[in-house]
Amino acid sequence: MEILSQIWSFLGLLTVLQNVLPTQLVSLLHSFYESIQDFFSPYSYFEIPEFNGYCGVDVNDLYRHVNLYLNSINSSSTCRRLTLSRSKSSNRISYTVAPNQMVHDDFRGHHLSWTHQVDNVQDSVEEKRSFTLKLPKRHRLELLNPYLEKVTAQAEEFERISRERRLFTNNGHGSYESGWSSIPFHHPSTFKTLALEPELKTQLMDDLTAFSEGKEFYHKIGRAWKRGYLLYGPPGSGKSSLIAAMANFLCYDVYDLELSKVSDNSELRALLIQTTNRSIIVIEDIDCSINLTGDRMTKMRNNQSVHKKNQHHVIGNNTEDNGRVTLSGLLNFTDGLWSCCGEEKVIVFTTNHKDNVDPALVRCGRMDMHVSLGTCGMHAFRVLVKNYLGLDSHVLFDVVESCIRSGGTLTPAHIGEILLRNRRDADVAVKAVLTAMQAKILGAEVDATEGRHEYDELARTPESIGRILMESPDNLSEGSPEKKKKKEGSTWDKNVKLLVRLKSLTKSDSGRRGV
Repeated sequence: MEILSQIWSFLGLLTVLQNVLPTQLVSLLHSFYESIQDFFSPYSYFEIPEFNGYCGVDVNDLYRHVNLYLNSINSSSTCRRLTLSRSKSSNRISYTVAPNQMVHDDFRGHHLSWTHQVDNVQDSVEEKRSFTLKLPKRHRLELLNPYLEKVTAQAEEFERISRERRLFTNNGHGSYESGWSSIPFHHPSTFKTLALEPELKTQLMDDLTAFSEGKEFYHKIGRAWKRGYLLYGPPGSGKSSLIAAMANFLCYDVYDLELSKVSDNSELRALLIQTTNRSIIVIEDIDCSINLTGDRMTKMRNNQSVHKKNQHHVIGNNTEDNGRVTLSGLLNFTDGLWSCCGEEKVIVFTTNHKDNVDPALVRCGRMDMHVSLGTCGMHAFRVLVKNYLGLDSHVLFDVVESCIRSGGTLTPAHIGEILLRNRRDADVAVKAVLTAMQAKILGAEVDATEGRHEYDELARTPESIGRILMESPDNLSEGSPEKKKKKEGSTWDKNVKLLVRLKSLTKSDSGRRGV
């Protein structure tokens, strides 16, 4: 009690002296006291304010990184009070260290701590915020810079993973302040749910990982930190789903560029400048977006022919290109000087017909990786069945595999629609897919002659395959000489025998299961 009484007396004396002594003297004594305290203290303190300078308008990026870093290390285990928050457009709860609370951390075997200082500004409702770092004084030179580099790197990675991703589209006003409008991007496609063969899936994931971690490598070799992918294949082969999976894997924003809305090359450059780092720029159906990829030799010959007739007319034709996006403008967009605006960008072109795309657009350096997407193999089929029906195996999988080897492959979209339509009964769904595959094997002959059978119709009515098998090849072969040639050939007989065998396998499997 006597010690407490002396402490209170000393504090009272300090209060009296603070009121009696001049302000300048009190400030001088306070500075002298802090100097003595710092001299005998085994720790060094570094303050990181929220804003740089005294104007309070230039945000200190290091303050933001510290805040993100403390979120990433789960400060709740070492901090007694946290401030929780959640935005309207996100389900994720974020938190910050409450005012004047401390968070402990370890680095290279040393104990460090962060304190969130919040002070009220005199005669104002604003607050002055800062983080104070405390670390051992003897090791401050060897700890400070490496530790802050770790804080920045981990904060940027945490921001990339946790931030809300957005889907952008150009609004036709690229030359103005913002040529993009956006919505939250919540596409569920991932590499786990993609119907791709495992070798291709692994190759894509490894390539994307190497790209996202290759900042120093790209700078060392003197290349812009970007990568191009050409996705080609028939409709329904999963090109758009693969783009969404890439965005979710990298945690990038997606910019869906509609070339038909871009007026000229200048607007195209303006749109490129407005894209952010860590983004995927997508141009779908590049071969038919605008007339870029035609035969340039034909155009050159036409221009030379016109030049002989009227040179002035040729000049007029050249000037017309100034009012639209040209092939040269798109080439500069993907691999010219303007393509290095920003870093860590992926450019994706998609097409249903690779041969229709101008070779200059897809050469190495522009489209670095060409990805062929087509019909489903057995592994991709199993992934789709797992996604839609929740099955890892089925007794008809062997029959399906026989159909795939015999040329009855379907696109992921086609199989997905059949499974979705019959998802309430797994057996019916697998049978319907099997029927569509069998119909494709047989329909390759039937559709070539009369177009009598549609795959979707057959998938809805599995019994119809039996009606096809009951039809005589003689009846299907009557008519034109081409049909008679089909009768003489052996392809029809092979297909019919194959389908009879597959149908018998299907029936026997159903009988074993009591279906």
